[in-house]
Amino acid sequence: MAEPSRPKVIKTDAEWRAQLTPEQYHVTREHGTERPGTGPYLNEKRKGMYVCVACGNPLFSSDTKYDSRSGWPSFYAPVEKGAVSELDDKSLFMHRTEIRCASCEAHLGHVFPDGPKPTGMRYCMNGCALKLMPGEGKNG
Repeated sequence: MAEPSRPKVIKTDAEWRAQLTPEQYHVTREHGTERPGTGPYLNEKRKGMYVCVACGNPLFSSDTKYDSRSGWPSFYAPVEKGAVSELDDKSLFMHRTEIRCASCEAHLGHVFPDGPKPTGMRYCMNGCALKLMPGEGKNG
């Protein structure tokens, strides 16, 4: 089955800087990380759809959000195949899998194979890279 096609969002560095807060820019465009326990949505319980803060691409449903006790919002699956892209990340003397928005390539976080059923995956996301659309999506 082919992945859904995503419209690509391409902006200049100046356009991204004008649109995003300094922290959002640092995380999404410079592949930064918010400090654990400090970002929005860590303890969020409202139902809805988490979209990319940079382009609005739907990423994760609150139905897949869980408390991983990692200090970042965690999900066990993206909202659909093709919503995010995975890249090898060998920075910081580690080998991890980076997660980016499939539409605008914003850095979102990393995925690890230590999550709950049914997938066993932990999509550990920077809260400032997400925006919750309450009541929207699969569970709204």
